[in-house]
Amino acid sequence: MTTPIPAEADWDQAPGLLEGAMDLELTAADCNLRYWLQAVPQGTLRGRPDGHDPALTVAPYMLEGPFHEAITQEYAFRALAEEKATRVLSYLVPIAPDNDTMEFYATQVLDECRHAMVFRNHLLALGIAPERLVEAVDTFASPYKESVLGPLEQRSLEIMRDDRDFIGGVVMMTIILEGALAPAAELSERKWRPLDPAAAEIDKGAGIDEIRHLTVGADIARRHLIDHPQDKDRVVELIRRGMDMWEELPTHDMVHWREERFQEGLRRHGDVVGDYEIWPGRRLIDTTPQERQDTADKWSDDMKAKRLKYMGLEEALI
Repeated sequence: MTTPIPAEADWDQAPGLLEGAMDLELTAADCNLRYWLQAVPQGTLRGRPDGHDPALTVAPYMLEGPFHEAITQEYAFRALAEEKATRVLSYLVPIAPDNDTMEFYATQVLDECRHAMVFRNHLLALGIAPERLVEAVDTFASPYKESVLGPLEQRSLEIMRDDRDFIGGVVMMTIILEGALAPAAELSERKWRPLDPAAAEIDKGAGIDEIRHLTVGADIARRHLIDHPQDKDRVVELIRRGMDMWEELPTHDMVHWREERFQEGLRRHGDVVGDYEIWPGRRLIDTTPQERQDTADKWSDDMKAKRLKYMGLEEALI
């Protein structure tokens, strides 16, 4: 008898990343190892070992020019970000307080590792020679590899490896790292859907995983603070410090460069996107780099506010 795939992990039934991350409630007990073995390999990833339908191919306009420049920089950066997340997150596994959270974070380590792989592998589909892949990832992601990922990695290691601060690590991943980056991933899926369907499917699959990561992480933090209210002030301060650090990083410059290259691609290949709407009532062809960036920022702010309120940490925004 076939076991049904949970709706939030089903390719056709899962909500979008923004909706799922803000509205769903999942626990570590809901999403333990047994859940993952059923839901992810047999559900989300079934028939998609590289994150997308193998029948999808890359169009010629993606192999060179501004679209190529935009997506190779984005996917190289995201591949490195997911690789660093894999390595850092592994420090939460041995300090998890119970079996369910240990199993959950073990599965998240594998999820992040898979994300890094599929982003890297799509660079091959975009024409990067296999023998140049490692070098190309570093080249495309520069200079933001050091200026953005470096400080985030260092702070995460301080919390999870050096201080062995479990709840601090949970909050760092849920609010500061994945919580801030998730809306940009949602924008990516919507942007590439009419232009590079394989990339859009890669983003969609990663987004289904991120819903699980964000909702379970928020529940773990919420339950911890109910049981250990004395930790609240420390966690609020950690969040504020993380958000201040995020504001000082050149992430807006990085994203704006991508959006400018994407805009040039729209000017050259607007016929491909036609009347496709990136969100209801707004055609992609009519959007500007700043509008897309501002929209992703608003999504990020809304998600952060709702999740912090759920965790009982809304004062971190003051």
